[in-house]
Amino acid sequence: MIKGKAVLAFSGGLDTSVVIKYLQEKHNLDVVTVTVDVGQEDNLKKISAKAKSLGVLKHYNIDARQEFVDSFIFPAIKANALYQKKYCLATALARPLIAQKVVEVARKENASALAHGCTGKGNDQVRFDVTYRSGSNLPIIAPIRDLNLTRNVELEYAKRHNISIDTTAKRFSIDQNLWGRAIEGGDMEDSFSEPPDDAFIWVKTKNLPDKPQYIEIKFENGIPVAVDGKRLHPIELIKYINKKAGASGVGIVDHIEDRVVGIKSREVYETPGATCIIEAHTDLEKMVLTKHELKFKSMVDSEWSWLAYSGLWQDPLKNDLDMFINATQKRVSGTVKLKMFKGSLRVVGRKSEYSLYSHDLATYGAGSTFDQTLGKGFVELWGLQSTEANKLLKKR
Repeated sequence: MIKGKAVLAFSGGLDTSVVIKYLQEKHNLDVVTVTVDVGQEDNLKKISAKAKSLGVLKHYNIDARQEFVDSFIFPAIKANALYQKKYCLATALARPLIAQKVVEVARKENASALAHGCTGKGNDQVRFDVTYRSGSNLPIIAPIRDLNLTRNVELEYAKRHNISIDTTAKRFSIDQNLWGRAIEGGDMEDSFSEPPDDAFIWVKTKNLPDKPQYIEIKFENGIPVAVDGKRLHPIELIKYINKKAGASGVGIVDHIEDRVVGIKSREVYETPGATCIIEAHTDLEKMVLTKHELKFKSMVDSEWSWLAYSGLWQDPLKNDLDMFINATQKRVSGTVKLKMFKGSLRVVGRKSEYSLYSHDLATYGAGSTFDQTLGKGFVELWGLQSTEANKLLKKR
């Protein structure tokens, strides 16, 4: 006899497919699955059909792409969010949103449990659990973690239960959304082994253009609104930059990352759009914010990135940091020009009506409005304590 319903965040991949059967067989639960569209470009009809073929009671497809952009990606751009100066937080940003939608469905379905397919080694368990607990008192079931299942055991279990797994999933563990693509497992667990070319689908690694490619991104109040002179819907804008930058080989991140649970992990990402947008946004801030704002904001950005990465999206501190960050973005409007060539990326131009850069002050040529004679007194006062301290040290 079924004792109740569990609502599961379902991607259609190996982990969550296996979890459905575990919930049914080991916990005697009916399963309601939820797939949240955050721009992963999966075939949602196919995922729904797979869930039903595995015997779920009901399946939900929820389009949350706009909410993902407005409430998660845009704040990340404003915060120049790069965990450990590398990772654009694509998966980390999507997980709280997906978990929120699961909780909403659980209320609607009067469920008795919440479930996910996270392992006990990764960060996603934290992101799901904290969000689940922030919005619900229901128990959380995580069979992969709770039963300490390895990937090989999962594959064997899937085979016994006739659960179809695509070829790529057998080689790698993939998570993808509008903001980035994470590739784990397989040969890449060897930290000295170069990722195979067929692991990448967004970023070209061969036959790259022989001429530099340029892209111009326009921002208003810290948010990208146009690219190459065209105003685009945010989702289409990110897709456009993803495609153009990826075609020039830009956007592969390969680094050693510190997970929340203490493990050092080799992580490989494809993030062409995010890489370009954050690089451009960071550069524009340097033009329009004072050095004091920039110094303090860099600390705020780092803390914001850590909170998002470590699953503390619900923490009041993140909201406090958002308030400061949003205040700084009122002048972050302008256009940044990027140059891409065979995998390299650099800013080659920027302009803004709020620019603190003045050609008349900075120029060494004729027409400079900067009075150089003021420099002598400034330098003397600037280094006064340092020079006096050194004089005292030499007397000893």
